[in-house]
Amino acid sequence: MKSEPAAAVEPSDAVRPSGKDWGALVVLSIGLGLIVLDGTIVSVSLPVIIRDLHLDLTDAQWVSSLYAVVLAAILLVTGRLADRWGRRLLFVIGLCIFMVGSGFAAASDSATALIAARAIQAVGASAIMPSTLSTVNAIFRGKYRAAAFGVWGAVISGAAAVGPLAGGALTQYASWRWIFLVNIPIGIILLVVTMFTVRETRGGVEGRGADVGGALLSAIGFGALVFAVIEGPTLGWWKAIGELRVFGLTWSTDAAISIVPVMIAIAVVTLVVFWIREKRRISTNKSAILDVRLFSLPTFAWGNVTAGTVAIAEFAVLFVLPLYLVNALGLDVMEAGWILAAMALGAFFSGAMARHVAALVGSAGTVLVGLALELIGAGVIAGIISGNSSAWIIAIPLVIYGLGMGLASAQLTGMVLRDVPMDESGQGSATQSTVRQVGSALGTAVSGAALSLALVNVLPKTLGSAGVHGPEADSLAEATRSSAGGAITGVREEGSTELADALSDGFADATSISIWVAVVCLAIGLVGAARVWWVSRLQPTDIEADRDGDADAEVEAEV
Repeated sequence: MKSEPAAAVEPSDAVRPSGKDWGALVVLSIGLGLIVLDGTIVSVSLPVIIRDLHLDLTDAQWVSSLYAVVLAAILLVTGRLADRWGRRLLFVIGLCIFMVGSGFAAASDSATALIAARAIQAVGASAIMPSTLSTVNAIFRGKYRAAAFGVWGAVISGAAAVGPLAGGALTQYASWRWIFLVNIPIGIILLVVTMFTVRETRGGVEGRGADVGGALLSAIGFGALVFAVIEGPTLGWWKAIGELRVFGLTWSTDAAISIVPVMIAIAVVTLVVFWIREKRRISTNKSAILDVRLFSLPTFAWGNVTAGTVAIAEFAVLFVLPLYLVNALGLDVMEAGWILAAMALGAFFSGAMARHVAALVGSAGTVLVGLALELIGAGVIAGIISGNSSAWIIAIPLVIYGLGMGLASAQLTGMVLRDVPMDESGQGSATQSTVRQVGSALGTAVSGAALSLALVNVLPKTLGSAGVHGPEADSLAEATRSSAGGAITGVREEGSTELADALSDGFADATSISIWVAVVCLAIGLVGAARVWWVSRLQPTDIEADRDGDADAEVEAEV
């Protein structure tokens, strides 16, 4: 039987990274930024894509979510492959696949084509993400790793926050298709520079054979879970209220129950079997795509609780807020992008300051401060949203929210991997990336489901206050719900101001409810971060012990 994984021990006299290593950090960070950006750049462009390709709310959720669903489903596999085959090789393969998917996405002329292209992009991204993080984890040791993770986390928060502004600019002045086309020239440049700066690294992969069954179980479990949350409002949470047609098969409304609870049951059973299987494979010295022993490390276990719930919250906000700004307030995509850029302003500032804060309170303490700021910002946004709110007033709490994102994201990865041994860095990074991607997929799914359910309940009331009742109110409410608010624009263009205002008020109320769901998730994440902070105080690592001598690391981080 294998022993439990030992906590990572970082030498206080770790070798100073070379200039080439810092160059590799830049290249890998840009590669990471490219795929993180692609996860959020769609958000502000989504209202235009909905109108252009005639998407409904469920289609829109899948455009946003499938990217994260596929990532979540295969990240554990690609993380293991990166350790076996070489992390730079997987990074290069991932970039090539990602560019192919981006080209198909730009050429899409239907919901099906775009969703399929997003899946291809996600396959490429799933090879890029664990390869980059585990390479950084292997190259930078001791106090230099803290500086490298600071740069790494700042890129995550900055790319996520700047995505809506970039999407707004490209959509407004070119076409939404350019949010995908722009990935191709950047990817080609990264491929060339990678060959000169990034050295090949591999991890120690233990055990016999390939864990094909584990890969299938994780993909089925995570995919079924997100499918259920996204499709619940459309197909019914228990009673079947809509038909599902896949590959010529139909789950009709005459069925005893909806397919949604069936998929939830499949997800639960499959993931439990997956966990038991992985534990048994490790105990019999066979390879496993998930080393469940890592969860015996309190910082890793609680850090992943934080990573998952925070991802749910952040992507929930990024999904519903652009729809509210464009459809309810009537902004164009560029104006909405500028409002959402308030997050980037806060994230860039705090991301740069995160390592200084970490030098005082540690990575877990920095995450705590960041999540507290995110909680305050999201709570204020949920409280002030209305159908006639000033968009620039919303930008103020978004700055606070962005400050929190920058602090939390910059140190979250380091917090999760704090005690993970170097040979398990690919596995550890892939696991925490999987948790975050499951969270981001669920964030879009949960916020979309909350928005849909809230619209069903609040729109009849706001329409009734405008004197619209009966079948007309039902028709307007369903059109607004299924179009993710796009119908409001049509009503406004027809000159029905009072009716448009009533729909905007209802959509604003539903958006507020969705963001309150995000606030609850942030609160859970705060509890997880507090637990890691407490454990970190009891078991300081050499990195934390070296805090007083981090002047060299700060100088290096500026390179």
